[in-house]
Amino acid sequence: MGAGIMANSFLFTLIIMPLFLCIYQCIVLAEEAYLKKKFGMDFIDYTKRVNRWVPNFKGIGDTFSSMKFNWKRWLIKEYGTQFVWLLGIAFILLYKYPTLIGRDPETKLKYAGICLLVIGTYYLTIRFMKKSERWK
Repeated sequence: MGAGIMANSFLFTLIIMPLFLCIYQCIVLAEEAYLKKKFGMDFIDYTKRVNRWVPNFKGIGDTFSSMKFNWKRWLIKEYGTQFVWLLGIAFILLYKYPTLIGRDPETKLKYAGICLLVIGTYYLTIRFMKKSERWK
């Protein structure tokens, strides 16, 4: 949704955003049904203590201090998603915000190529590290 908002598109705001929210609600309900079936009363008790949509920040400091974020694992598991998002955001910035680089089509094409090269190199490097099992 953030990329759609950044694109400043009326169509996105009018159609895609409500559609996304509806689809997301359906996914949440399906996941909850699955968890209810799998965990039974434990899950029902959990849903009584935890809000579905509005987070409760009480105790968040303790939660974060007990966790360690594994950057390498995140890179390996999500490199495809990162590639798509980075490329999408780069192209939105290039084509929807002409004040960044101007309106000249050749300049836009040049910067689009640079973005594709840099982000593509990032993607291929992470993929190589994963597939060659240098990063596990």
